[in-house]
Amino acid sequence: MPDLKHAAVAITLVDDGTAFLLTLRATSLRGHSGQWALPGGRCDAGETAIDAALRELHEELGLRRDASDVLGLLDDYPTRSGYLITPVLVWAGADVALTLNPDEVASVHRIGLDAIADDDAFDFITIPESEGRVIRYRHDDSHIHAPTAALIYQFREMLAGRITRVAELEQPVFAWR
Repeated sequence: MPDLKHAAVAITLVDDGTAFLLTLRATSLRGHSGQWALPGGRCDAGETAIDAALRELHEELGLRRDASDVLGLLDDYPTRSGYLITPVLVWAGADVALTLNPDEVASVHRIGLDAIADDDAFDFITIPESEGRVIRYRHDDSHIHAPTAALIYQFREMLAGRITRVAELEQPVFAWR
């Protein structure tokens, strides 16, 4: 998909691998403000997805990791807004100190792996604008949508030993821009 801009996100395992980090984006951001997201962003010129995910993890949460902390990659996810997102699995371990960048992140949350393993953690709905299924992840009292929900879903499926592709899972209309 050469016409898509490349981006990367970090699925960052913390607390000895029993949780991952999820952010709520700052409301001052131009794009997708106030939405739930994995730390990440656009790849700079000449930058690999791994380099971009690690850079964004540091810029957004003050968490410095290197390529030796990368556990692997999940499938690329093409977005309606013109990006091809590569999810990078990053090991951070226990006792991580985070320093949020308030220009990018309103809050950060540790999501226990048990929370995404629940049978009812994810649901699928339909919308009139698309034939694809829209995936949602239920977190506290809100829904997190694709692409973030799709990437977390594939991560959950991988942890359970299931091969599951998510590129066809749809995003809600508000995420199409």
